[in-house]
Amino acid sequence: MLHAVDDVSFKLKKGTTLGLVGESGCGKSTTGRVLLRLLEATGGEVIYDGKNIMDLSNDQMRKLRKEMQMIFQDPFSSLNPRMTVSEIIEEPIKLHKLIKDKEKRFEKVLELMELVGLSERLINTYPHELDGGRRQRIGIARALALDTKFIVCDEPVSALDVSIQAQILNLMKELQEKLGLTYIFITHDLSVVNHFADEIAVMYLGKIVERAPSEELFNNPIHPYTKALLSAIPRPTLKKTHEKIILKGEITSPINPETNCRFSNRCIYTTEICKLKEPTLENICENHSVACHIVNRK
Repeated sequence: MLHAVDDVSFKLKKGTTLGLVGESGCGKSTTGRVLLRLLEATGGEVIYDGKNIMDLSNDQMRKLRKEMQMIFQDPFSSLNPRMTVSEIIEEPIKLHKLIKDKEKRFEKVLELMELVGLSERLINTYPHELDGGRRQRIGIARALALDTKFIVCDEPVSALDVSIQAQILNLMKELQEKLGLTYIFITHDLSVVNHFADEIAVMYLGKIVERAPSEELFNNPIHPYTKALLSAIPRPTLKKTHEKIILKGEITSPINPETNCRFSNRCIYTTEICKLKEPTLENICENHSVACHIVNRK
């Protein structure tokens, strides 16, 4: 059996951002989709506003999705190429029958376009006529078209140029402050979430291996995998260029994984216990948790 996500647990405060970070295939996107029940989990709970959404009927879940939305990685493939900007943004409003009057729906679309920085003249434009930044703004406007409170952002800027990335991140931060939004921000790039997320959870092969407030994680990384990820980020410094940590060894298969540390094959600090027993995520100080035998024995 494939263990895409295994024993992942965290809490998220309203109006904050949790950055979910790790390399491709570690289970970040699967976690995000399970939270919205776009994928059905084989076990566990997802508690949202006091309710376990795993127990909700399809009808109940449909109503709840007015509050829970997703922004996708590729702003081109996630938009219907046959629909105009207006039609794309209007679609969720029509599907959920929030505004029945056509003129009022049109006014709502214009309001959303202004909110995300899209010119009114683009209203009859098609996605292929726009650049990646504007397409992603359409995706954000669509996500906000309902009574949205919680958004899973699945690599929302990874397909964009660096200058456009900054614009989209600034927009999302402004919208969060203005509307009180709660984000889970999924990315493979730690540098993207450095100043964007309040907390960061680092995932490796379906497990959270470290979680801490952003500033704490960047200043005091504990897990060997987190250290390796951070070493790959270019950092301007007066000193000599910091040395990258090169990970060697084979990646453990996520299919029926052994009950050991899943990072043990690539970790330079591996001891006998790492090969025999799986570490648990434990607090090493206030708000900083790590799953590592070496750290937890100190």
